[in-house]
Amino acid sequence: MLRARITGTGSAVPDKVLTNLDLEKLVDTNDEWITSRTGIKERRIAATGEYTSTFAILAARRALAMAGLSPEELDLIILGTVTPDFPFPSTACIIQHELGACNAAAFDLSAACSGFIYGLNVAEAYIKSGMAKKVLVMGAEVLTRIVDFSDRNTCILFGDGSGAVVLEADSGEQGILSTHIFSNGNHWELLYQPGVGSRHPAADPQTVEEKLCYLRMEGNEVFKHAVRAMGDAAVAALDHNKVSAADLALLIPHQANRRIIEATGKRIGIDEDKVFVNLHKYGNTSSASIPIALDEANREGRIKPGDLVLLDAFGGGFTYGSALIRW
Repeated sequence: MLRARITGTGSAVPDKVLTNLDLEKLVDTNDEWITSRTGIKERRIAATGEYTSTFAILAARRALAMAGLSPEELDLIILGTVTPDFPFPSTACIIQHELGACNAAAFDLSAACSGFIYGLNVAEAYIKSGMAKKVLVMGAEVLTRIVDFSDRNTCILFGDGSGAVVLEADSGEQGILSTHIFSNGNHWELLYQPGVGSRHPAADPQTVEEKLCYLRMEGNEVFKHAVRAMGDAAVAALDHNKVSAADLALLIPHQANRRIIEATGKRIGIDEDKVFVNLHKYGNTSSASIPIALDEANREGRIKPGDLVLLDAFGGGFTYGSALIRW
């Protein structure tokens, strides 16, 4: 059976660090409150002159180097993001140009924090159908550009960065065993960015006056749905492949909130030491969180050939999904 096998991983984050102590100077909050409720200690913030493409390009180059591929060998580039450099062209096309991936088709994919899992799903379909042999999948965000730093409920959560993987067609046992994607549009208003689309264009005075360019979130409601959805997505992957949590070497969940991560682990019954967490360092980087964590786990030697790795995400839309991989 033809599979999509990960042959390279990469990640990149800004140098600038914003700690909880720094946030105490901006809004009415404190380190203990943030840490106890989210698990976040610090996050990375893009500097002036740095964009979503800046970090995606760096992550892509690192993933390609690990895979031992040149950019010209890529057939397809998929970028999951909700913070593109521009409304159009796609940021994936900018990345294609900067990499010199002249033979690859390229496009962005919008599924919020589930963007990387959705990207894997699409890439897997291309590879299994024979339409592509080598695919670059990325998640990249500069979320701090759409965060209101006077809103203590949201500004404490988000950070910037990118992660990437190279997928290659392989006829062996290693690779993606299955991907599962889901949506529930009934609750889209619980987590969204009101502007600056066709409903609230940038030129509309209301967009500026009501700060519609910043994301909005009903935190408590999102939490409830995230716990249920991430658990459901994880179980879907395990059941589909007839494996249990005991068979997993590692669970890499979307890094949104420590309590959501813990609840997901308990739902599927996995040991805590098998759950990879780097939330404390980066905060919620949306579509970038899983590929950044996957790259760190890979480079730290947490994943060995033959290991079963489960990826699990939830995001605005609502979107959610999972992927089970034989490393």
